[in-house]
Amino acid sequence: MSSLPTKDYNLVLLDKLQANPNLTEIGCANELNCSLAAEGYARANGVSACVVTFSVGALSAFNGTGSAYAENLALILISGSPNTNDASQFHLLHHTLGTTDYSYQLEMAKKITCCAPCYIEIPTNLSGAECVRPGPISAVTDPVTSDKAALEAAANCAAEYLSGKLKPVILVGPKLRRAGDGAEESLLKLAEAMGCAVAVQPAAKGMFPEDHKQFVGIFWGTVSTDAADSIVHWADALLCVGTSFTDYSTVGWTAMPDIPLMAAEMDHVTFPGAHFSRVRLGEFLSHLATQVKYNNSTMIEHNRLKPDPVLVHTPAPGDELTRKEISRQVQALLGSKTTLFVETGDSWFNGIQLKLPQGAQFEIEMAWGHIGWSIPAAFGYALRHPDRKTIVMIGDGSFQVTAQEVSQMVRFNLPITILLVNNRGYTIEVEIHDGSYNKIKNWNYALLVHAFNGEDGNAKGLSAKTAGELEDAIKVATENTQGPTLIECSIDQDDCSRELITWGHFVATANARPPRVSGG
Repeated sequence: MSSLPTKDYNLVLLDKLQANPNLTEIGCANELNCSLAAEGYARANGVSACVVTFSVGALSAFNGTGSAYAENLALILISGSPNTNDASQFHLLHHTLGTTDYSYQLEMAKKITCCAPCYIEIPTNLSGAECVRPGPISAVTDPVTSDKAALEAAANCAAEYLSGKLKPVILVGPKLRRAGDGAEESLLKLAEAMGCAVAVQPAAKGMFPEDHKQFVGIFWGTVSTDAADSIVHWADALLCVGTSFTDYSTVGWTAMPDIPLMAAEMDHVTFPGAHFSRVRLGEFLSHLATQVKYNNSTMIEHNRLKPDPVLVHTPAPGDELTRKEISRQVQALLGSKTTLFVETGDSWFNGIQLKLPQGAQFEIEMAWGHIGWSIPAAFGYALRHPDRKTIVMIGDGSFQVTAQEVSQMVRFNLPITILLVNNRGYTIEVEIHDGSYNKIKNWNYALLVHAFNGEDGNAKGLSAKTAGELEDAIKVATENTQGPTLIECSIDQDDCSRELITWGHFVATANARPPRVSGG
């Protein structure tokens, strides 16, 4: 990905990159969108690169780079920078802070790049210089494997620990997929060897098959699905696989498990009384699967706890459109080759309630929580996976942040379906803390998409205010294979999920905790 608005410090660099037949340049509307598109591409490809200019480009791209860091995605941020002679000659330059010290961008980058996302700064007069490689590239690209002794000891100790427990449960987190190396397949092998209940955190939805008999729902405190919270809290041993406990994923710290945790992370394993470093997640799960004993006690208990299937109401075509009806129709769209992006806001909660068929993928940005993320991220993802049907659920407030990137979907003829829920405001913020700042100027979203077409685009913009109009619009979107289709779904401003309201109350309470006063 490269950003094009301001680029004079990286012009030669772009020329050199374009000359490489193995690389394809994808221009984005601005640096924020560029970094978020690269983040989405990394979700699909495993690694991506974002190329920007100094300061005015990189500082904007730091936002998406921060997302990649928080979400454990491999993103390389590449920035052009001033001529190497300028610092010693004390020149004041454009695109800088007006000082002769140009190291500030590197210092900023150090805070948001490490291991998965990394930062490369290339002075403009070195972009065309010959690169003398100091060693074989395999030193950087070869996969890191576990220390054999540590792996063996970790698996043996974990198996012994679990053997003394009566009610084990596996809790899956978003770092599972980031670990790569077959970690998802190894988890499935381990789960079936243990026979226990498997719950997933909201950001890990889709990382364990939802049609598997051991899947017991999304563990998200008071807004959990399928009684996942009841079975997690009933357990006497919780094997946490790539989990991430934040204020958002724990509903304002109200859903932290209250038993000792055994945590299998991307490169180490920790449980009560022991810590093992240099242990890769996929290898650990696979090895542990050969050591554990079968125990399905938590599945027996969950079958007693799980709620009855919800009866779905199908409205008449002329009935007013609602949030639940949007979800019902989206559910019918999901197939084995579908990837669903859900934007920060009520789309999180509506998407979490959907049932993913085998092969369907689910993408969410919960750790960083940047509104507007889903539009450029879906663009980047779809570039890598044109074979999959990409669907985005987003609110009107979020869409206004990164709307420009729809023009890139048009440019590259990507048949992305965008379901834009227009309830005229930032609903998620309203439920956390309301104020006039949560109201936004309404747009004619369907008409805006047509403006992106120019003279050669194939995007379609449609509006739906009834159940029947949404059904008709989805048919149009399904038939439009040459460009994106945006469907503006107008619903009542107060029509939001019970889960969002509940979650918002707890997060607001956590935010409002008074400062601790030390004793004197």
